[in-house]
Amino acid sequence: MGPIGVFDSGYGGLTVLKEIIAELPQYDYLYLGDNARTPYGNRSFDTIHAYTLECVQHLFRMGCPLVILACNTASAKALRTIQQKDLPHIAPDRRVLGVIRPTTELVGTLTQTGEVGILATNGTVTSESYPIEINKFFPQVKVHQEACPMWVPLVENNEHESSGADYFVKKHLDHILGIAPGIDTLVLGCTHYPLLMQKIKEHLPGGITVLSQGKIVAHSLKDYLHRHPEMETRLSKEGTQKFYTTDDAQLFDRMAGIFFGKTVQSEHLAL
Repeated sequence: MGPIGVFDSGYGGLTVLKEIIAELPQYDYLYLGDNARTPYGNRSFDTIHAYTLECVQHLFRMGCPLVILACNTASAKALRTIQQKDLPHIAPDRRVLGVIRPTTELVGTLTQTGEVGILATNGTVTSESYPIEINKFFPQVKVHQEACPMWVPLVENNEHESSGADYFVKKHLDHILGIAPGIDTLVLGCTHYPLLMQKIKEHLPGGITVLSQGKIVAHSLKDYLHRHPEMETRLSKEGTQKFYTTDDAQLFDRMAGIFFGKTVQSEHLAL
């Protein structure tokens, strides 16, 4: 028996882990942030796959039967290859899940106009993962995407509540709604973006639903474990959380509280 592994290229996945723990507090969790090599957003598919697979294998070696890629870029650019090509050879008894599919399974049930907007990093937008996945479940829904490259730096520099954030939030919301005024549902396709939720709502017209992934992924994981008792019984249940970073642990701990909502004590993991 072992913990659930949660991986992200940096800090953003902590917003997902926080919601998973709120929904499923009984399990043990290992969080790994690849902060030494972040950001992933502008890297190639091959590089992101290589980095993600390396971190997933570390979590496997640390005893995780199940790993959640709490990173949209890794989910978009590495998950499918890991699931279909890597796991059958390196760990056929382990599972790796992402954050994009749970959101895309839900979004089409919420839109009344049939038009959905995706706010994400350059890497996630160029991967086309959201339009592809949404089309599988809701082929009638029109998907519009907007890359918001400044939003992650705003959050990581703790400027997400500043007046400077208003300019960049309003700029991208105005742009996507100018192109597609029929949008009534917006997906925050980056795990950093929930920290900008207040600013986003301030600059949106009424009647637009904004989806944050944390609670959606947590509910989806609970359902997955219910449907897969063979995996659920392999998970340890002491209610513990451990945090690892590939960069400086003290720096990680100072930043992590912004995303996790409480103090974190991490350890450095050398790749």
